[in-house]
Amino acid sequence: MAHDQHRYPVEVVWTGNRGTGTRTYQGYGREHEVRIAGKPVIAGSSDAAFRGDGSKHNPEDMLVASLSSCHMLWYLHLAAVAGVVVTDYVDQAEGLLVVDDKGGRFTEVVLHPLVTITAESDAAKASAVHEDAHHACFIANSMNFPVRCEPRIVTASA
Repeated sequence: MAHDQHRYPVEVVWTGNRGTGTRTYQGYGREHEVRIAGKPVIAGSSDAAFRGDGSKHNPEDMLVASLSSCHMLWYLHLAAVAGVVVTDYVDQAEGLLVVDDKGGRFTEVVLHPLVTITAESDAAKASAVHEDAHHACFIANSMNFPVRCEPRIVTASA
């Protein structure tokens, strides 16, 4: 059986050298750029809690965003196939990172999508599609912690 493979080349460039490199822990910046050919550069840093620039994207933000957007894209695809017409989708996703003496790790991510469907669409079917999207999501399938989905379906008023 043939398997498809897809590679995702990404260049991450540290831009936080303040003149002395990493001579001291406090003396260097956590700023970096995420560069992907043909796409806008993402300005990154560590989280402000870890001596970073809180105005820039951090790896933890991007992990949660990746899970949320992967779920959304699968959901929209599977909803269309199921005959559910989605007119709006907003997710207020949240990840929980625990830092202890063993290091740091995510213990869960919870997705909270608010999905608006047309009056002609089946709300029960729209809700059920979330389970299929969860199992289809490449990113969720790659995690070693629970990714839960707590959707809310609303019907657009006429």
